[in-house]
Amino acid sequence: MEKPKFIGSGGTPGGVGLFFIGLAMAVAGGWALTNQVTVSDGFFAAGFLIPVVGYQVHSFGLSLVPFIVGIAFLFFDAKSLAGWILSISGFAIIIAGILMTLHIQFRPTTLFNTLVMLVLLFGGVGLILRSFKSAPPESSSAAPTKPEPPPSAPPKV
Repeated sequence: MEKPKFIGSGGTPGGVGLFFIGLAMAVAGGWALTNQVTVSDGFFAAGFLIPVVGYQVHSFGLSLVPFIVGIAFLFFDAKSLAGWILSISGFAIIIAGILMTLHIQFRPTTLFNTLVMLVLLFGGVGLILRSFKSAPPESSSAAPTKPEPPPSAPPKV
């Protein structure tokens, strides 16, 4: 079997054109979709209100403590299991706290625009994934192939 001269996306022959078309579609659809999203902070969403004095307490600062202690452990001994656990879990708590205080809303748009955005995004992802499959070998229609005759039976003795 002849080895292909050009190796495409995913180590398969061909598919580079499909990959770049899919990439352009996915980027355009993703940009259009995220352009319709409004993100704002929810300052009043986190914390709790002390009813007597009317003061709102935000406890987000306490989530920094495990992260800071973990970093201190890691500066003392980089192989410290407790330091790694505290650092990673503290970082996860910080990220979760940030995400929980965000308000994410999809701005009103027409159904047609939404469908175009989704078709571009998911159609592009589909083309990218399809480009990783091996392309079937191209057959040339200029020279038709002649079928081989069936093998003849051996003479009976």
